[in-house]
Amino acid sequence: MPGHLKVLLADSDPDRAAILEQRLGEISDSVVLRVPAGRSLIEAVPELTPDVIIVDMARPDRDGLDDLRRASADNKRPVVMFVDRDDRGFMEEAIAAGVSSYNVVGAAFPDVKPIVMAAVAIFRKYQQIAEDLNAAKAMLAERETINRAKTLLMRQRNIDEPQAYRWLRRRAMNESRRIGDIAAELVAGEGKAPK
Repeated sequence: MPGHLKVLLADSDPDRAAILEQRLGEISDSVVLRVPAGRSLIEAVPELTPDVIIVDMARPDRDGLDDLRRASADNKRPVVMFVDRDDRGFMEEAIAAGVSSYNVVGAAFPDVKPIVMAAVAIFRKYQQIAEDLNAAKAMLAERETINRAKTLLMRQRNIDEPQAYRWLRRRAMNESRRIGDIAAELVAGEGKAPK
């Protein structure tokens, strides 16, 4: 169902779950899924592949957070949590466990749509930042490896830095490989560069 927002609702209280499901109906393109009876959140997330998870915890506990942490370890998703009381320590633990939006609610549920949509947007932005950071780290690591390979070549062959780089580039072109891969191989081979 492309274009639909798959929302996994995890709540042990059927009355609260029904209210939440009704409110989620306000999100026009949403499909509300429930954790199947007899299944845990840890099993449901990879099976149902939701776009967002909503957890309603009337009495939040550390076990619930551990399940949430384990469920999202390999299946990162935005998680919206509703709790019935303010507890700063628990809130910090929840956010560390992967909760994107932590909401304290009273007897009347707030408008769920903007909360869910904001959680999804914030999660996507965070994921993009994390991906950009990983790419930047990989690029810096590769640059460092190339510099180490150039230093090895300069020392072994008594050549200058531009010549060392040209050697790496020529070998990469001849073998249809990336310069970073050639440099990593050279560094891993303890500097024994083939002639």
